[in-house]
This record gives sequence, structure tokens and C-alpha cells, in this order.
Amino acid sequence: MADSTGALSSSIRRPSTPEEVAAIVAEAAKEAVPLTVVSGGHGPWSHALSDGIRIDLGALASVEVDGTTVHVDGTTVHVGGGAVWGDVATVLAAHGLAISSGDTASVGVGGLTLGGGIGWMVRSWGLAVDQLVGAQVVTASGEIVEASVDAYPDLFWALRGGGGNFGVVTRFDFSAHPLPGIAFAENVIDGDAAPVLRAARDLLRDAPRDLTVTFMDVPAMDPSAPAGARLSAVWAAPEPDRLRAVLEPVSALDGVQTEVTSPAYREVLLEMPEPEGDEQAAPPGFIGGNGLYAELDDELIDRLVDFRLAHPASVVFLRSLGGAFGEVPQEHTAFPARSATWFVMAGGFDIPGLIDDAARASIRSDWAAIEAGRLAEYGNFADTERPEAVPGMFTEAAFARLREVKATWDPQNVFRRNHNILV
Repeated sequence: MADSTGALSSSIRRPSTPEEVAAIVAEAAKEAVPLTVVSGGHGPWSHALSDGIRIDLGALASVEVDGTTVHVDGTTVHVGGGAVWGDVATVLAAHGLAISSGDTASVGVGGLTLGGGIGWMVRSWGLAVDQLVGAQVVTASGEIVEASVDAYPDLFWALRGGGGNFGVVTRFDFSAHPLPGIAFAENVIDGDAAPVLRAARDLLRDAPRDLTVTFMDVPAMDPSAPAGARLSAVWAAPEPDRLRAVLEPVSALDGVQTEVTSPAYREVLLEMPEPEGDEQAAPPGFIGGNGLYAELDDELIDRLVDFRLAHPASVVFLRSLGGAFGEVPQEHTAFPARSATWFVMAGGFDIPGLIDDAARASIRSDWAAIEAGRLAEYGNFADTERPEAVPGMFTEAAFARLREVKATWDPQNVFRRNHNILV
């Protein structure tokens, strides 16, 4: 509804069809109001705006397995733009299938995929966008199009890593993979984490692509994971003995306690605390950042370990890359740094009363030293709008091409509540 000035007041819309999405997009474009698209998850743009329209795609959350369409890599799965990865994993497990997704059940399929999608099977199957074979898109003009490598290929290319700049994706078509089961290892670290990270780094240089590992060291205040340092590993097959043998260089270290199990893939996806009420509370402030790194060298390891020790309210997170991720030619998607072998995030929680200005300055200085060696920033882990940082989320060639696609499909910048690519 418009106010006396003609501008739309803040409203949340929950469309149940692509046509309803198209009507809302057309309305926002006509009124020139901010438009935010929430794809079912818990990302930074899932919070209410002071003005404009928020499209909540939660009603478009179906997950359908197309038994008639089989690609070289697997069976086609149609996933609504409002689905979350936990539900996708549950449905696909009944068919013996899976898609490499994020590591949290409540993450939205849309947000994660459009930004690239680093998940537990990234070394086995690549990014979420590497498994994308088609998309139904509501464009800035209100048109509904089907994009793929054969239809609107430039738009399809931009969707694979360019974020939400080009339209509202109401359906994702993925090529899913057979997955009869997995093995999972938790290596809890008591003591210095540096030797564990060095051993994991050396192991991953030549490890089978079935192995993907994550290192996390978090304080007790972080609800996303148990407090302390641990190296977790997923093996993309139900072979716990094989995983145990592969991880021996890590598990044999002093201070490491290893447990290997064979859970369902859905069970290793983290559960975030349920929000109270209809709206999600804004997360605490965060000082730090992330990066895609060519190598996890000793200097970077030492900086990360020292960072965590120096700042009690801090978190350090790493995930191994390489394998299938690194075999996709750089120009095939908009995602940057296919030569990276590790993803790294580090930062401190900016909680009033817990840290002061001197602590904030120290965190910023320490992060700047870590950031200096990265190849690119991963947009999905960048939780604020920073226009000046957007070029650093892509290669120079990809950013130039993304601007051209933006000029074609959204010249008025209707879709700007994101890591915005300006024409």
C-alpha cells in the first residue's frame, strides 16, 4: 500500500507462485522502492527493513526428483527458491541422492547457490553452482524465463556465483549425485591447533576427493557449534574404516581425540537455534572477514591460531577446497579463485560491554594481516553491504562480464539489496 507520498511502506510478501513473485517485482520496480528477496534461510538480508518490500519465498519450497531426466553426473532435482538445505537433504536421501550444499540445515538454497555454495562435498562434486543445470527466474521486467546453458546462457552464467543481482530464482534445477551413505569424523583438539592444521594441510594436498575437512575454533558464546577447536571430516561414501585410515596423520597427533561414525548426510548439517517470533533477531556485530587462499602456509596457520588465542570472543573457520572444485575452468562460472585450496574465515564478535575500542582496533589489525594473502572474498560469508568490496568477490574478467549482464537484465537496479553489481 502506498503512503501519501506515493512510496510503498514496509511490507512482507509471501508469494506462492512464480506469477505472484513477478507481480510483486513489477510493483516494486514501478514504485522504485527497495526490494529484498529472502530465500528461506537465515542470512543477513532475512531481517525486516525499515521500508520497501521483502519477498519471502518460503512457500516455494518443494523438492522434486525428476526420474525421467538423467544427466551424466546424476538425476535432475527441482528445488523451490524458498527451500532450505536440510529439507533438500531429507527428501533426496529417500532416493539415495544428495547435492553438495552448505553445512547448516536452515541455510536457504537460493542464497547459498547464487553466491557459489561451498559445502561438505565441495571436493567431491564442486560448488552448489557446479551442480546447477537450470533455473526459473523472475526478471526485473516481471518476465518469467527458464535459463540454462542453452537458453539465456549469459543470465545462467551470472546466476552461478553472481548473487541475487539478476532476478528472483523461483526454481533451481540441480544434477544430484548418488550417495549411499557417508563416514564422518570429529577430531577434538586439546592444546595447540597449529600442528593439526599443518597435518591437515599436508594431507589434503594429495587426499582422495572423497575427503572434505572443516576446522572450527569457537568460543562458548557461539551457538553454531560446540566450543573449542575441532577438525571435522566427511568422506563421501559409507566407509568409516577408510576415513579412519586416511585421517591417521591427524588423529595420531598428541592432544587429538578422534571419533568416526556413519551418520546420514542430513545428520551432519548443523542446526541453528530457532528464532523467537515471526522475525529473526539480528546477529551480533562481527569484525573480521573471509577469503579464498591459494595455500594454507605456515605463516597463515600461525596467524590464525594466534588470532584465536589473542581474542577470546573470536572464531576461526576453515574448509578444504581443491578436487572437483578446482577442476572447473575459471571462466565457466562467475565464482572467483578456482585455484584456491582453502577457504578461511576469522573474526571477533562485537558485543557491547564485552570488548572496547582498543580490542576492536586490535581485531581489525590482526584480520588485516590475515586478509592480505587472499585471492578473493567469498560473498556468501560477507554479511554487510559494502559496495567498495564487491569487485574483490570476482575476477576482473568476471566482474566486467557481470556488469554487462546486469545492464541487460536489470538496468534500473531493481535487485540491489545484495552485494550489488552496478552498471
